[in-house]
Amino acid sequence: MQRYFVQHQANDNQFFIDEEDRHHIVKVMRMQIDDQIICVDPNGKQAVCKLSEITNSSVVADVVQWIDESPELPISITIASGLPKGDKLEWIIQKGTELGAQQFLPFSAARSVVKWDEKKAAKKIDRWQKIAKEAAEQSHRTVVPTIINPMSFKELLKMSGDFDYKLAAYEEESRQGETSVLSSTLKQIKSGETLLIVFGPEGGLAEEEVQQLKEYGFGLCGLGPRILRTETAPLYSLAAISYHFELLR
Repeated sequence: MQRYFVQHQANDNQFFIDEEDRHHIVKVMRMQIDDQIICVDPNGKQAVCKLSEITNSSVVADVVQWIDESPELPISITIASGLPKGDKLEWIIQKGTELGAQQFLPFSAARSVVKWDEKKAAKKIDRWQKIAKEAAEQSHRTVVPTIINPMSFKELLKMSGDFDYKLAAYEEESRQGETSVLSSTLKQIKSGETLLIVFGPEGGLAEEEVQQLKEYGFGLCGLGPRILRTETAPLYSLAAISYHFELLR
């Protein structure tokens, strides 16, 4: 059953769907009256709905049954990625959304080869947000992750004070056999709390960045005995967090 994130809450148990989602329902999926979809409102409430009207500007969907269960992780995770080359960030956003991340925060790291171009910023962020939305629909999320406007490393440090817990994945910790920081942090976090995890670009975090992260209260964690690529490390972390909170009994 197709899932759509609607822009407004239900009115008299009806959702009104327009713009791109209307086009997808009518032109791509070629749905008809009485076909069923799942609608998710801005508050994350989801319902099985039946199409009751199709016009040139919108689709009307009647609520058949509200769905109570939630597929969301019990904690809010923000992935901060040092700007990587090519389409790696798109991969991180797509797969990270499937694995439950709530926010993605790109930042300009000392070793980032890519330099952020403000002239192309709006188009880039729109594309990333669209990737997150499509991945959230595919993975049956009730939340579309937010893509935060790329920032400097200093801005990232200042923003880190907004989080309950903060970690930085650092390959030197892996080389030295560090295995406890991620695990011990997850044991401390309670449902509803927030976690920020920082990952370096292809060349990793610079020593001066690591020192500043420590000064701002970040825990440095290893991610096992193997050195992971910049696009792999966030996904490893999200999978480990999912296992800890959703599968470990």
